Amino acid sequence: MSAQRQARAVRLGPRSVAALALVSAVGVAAFGWPFLTPPTSRLSAHAQDAPWLFAGLLVLLVAVVAAAISETGLGPKAVAMLGVLAATGAALRPIGAGTAGIEPMFFLMVLSGRVLGPGFGFVLGSVTMFASALLTGGVGPWLPFQMLAMGWFAMGAGLLPGPDRLRGRAELVLLAAYGFLAAFAYGTVMNLAGWPFMSALASHVAFDPHAAVAGNLARFLAYCLATSLGWDLGRAVVTVVLTLTLGPAILRALRRATRRAAFETPVTFDAPRT
Repeated sequence: MSAQRQARAVRLGPRSVAALALVSAVGVAAFGWPFLTPPTSRLSAHAQDAPWLFAGLLVLLVAVVAAAISETGLGPKAVAMLGVLAATGAALRPIGAGTAGIEPMFFLMVLSGRVLGPGFGFVLGSVTMFASALLTGGVGPWLPFQMLAMGWFAMGAGLLPGPDRLRGRAELVLLAAYGFLAAFAYGTVMNLAGWPFMSALASHVAFDPHAAVAGNLARFLAYCLATSLGWDLGRAVVTVVLTLTLGPAILRALRRATRRAAFETPVTFDAPRT
């Protein structure tokens, strides 16, 4: 018996894919410019302005959301689910504030992206980080980077293989492995957002605009090991533990809610009675 195709709350169409590709390309440049610019570049002269300039990514993120809504006709049921999951993720985030790596919101993003698809995952990750920033007062030039990175994080879960057929322990292991690796990737790319602008006093790990790519890469790796390895490891372990323990129940609940919502069922109206 063939497995039933899993519904998607937001299906990416041509315009939303193009907008997402544009956002991702700009995001890669915003995160990775220390390794993309030659040592002779004068970009470092604007180092203090760069975070605010890159904050313009927010506009592109909104454009992606708008494109997805306009192409898929995001209905009230999908909006309601988006609101519930984003509010839940935003409420979970402060639990780990100040405690190394205890960040339970990441496993929810993995499971939600898996069930509801990459389009919904990207929107959910971005909206959740925005909502949590408002909740915790964490609004600043780093917010667009967080929104984009979390959007990638949740979208990646929706792109994993076997969304319609893979179930049970094999799926949980896949999601746990993805969550473990993606938690480290999230921490690494967020390190890139702030590392080029740190004080030059920390010369052994700070970005050197006159150094070669290999030299700056060594400095960046040393920076990650010295500042965030413990936090990233804690985040990865917590994501794995919560995925393996709470994952089965939450996956069932999300899939049941998706079936009942019938996102992809066209809306029809009965003919008026005469």
